[in-house]
Amino acid sequence: MSIVHSGGLGQFQKDNATPHASRVATKWLQKHSSDFKYFHWPPKSPEMNIIKDSRDALLHAVEKRSPPPRTPMDLLTALQDSWSEFPPGYLQTPVESMPRRFASFLRARGGPTRY
Repeated sequence: MSIVHSGGLGQFQKDNATPHASRVATKWLQKHSSDFKYFHWPPKSPEMNIIKDSRDALLHAVEKRSPPPRTPMDLLTALQDSWSEFPPGYLQTPVESMPRRFASFLRARGGPTRY
């Protein structure tokens, strides 16, 4: 965090994902809690980040490639090629869904939603 946000403005979003809630991670976060701020997130809250959906689709496309990338340069090329194969306007649907996602999130008061 100190490297990425050297001005001390970074916040860690602890979203209760398994890696963030493990004993090792919890112990490390407690030890280093003065190094950064937490952005507290309700447990089991709905996923509001459309970037994760896009990332998952991109990684899935790369995993299907044959032969698989073997070097960092191969991976970069595979990512770029896979991204260029997505249809034009690929991100338009998730972006347009955000008002509905937020409305559902607010109605559920941060609890589970259909998204």
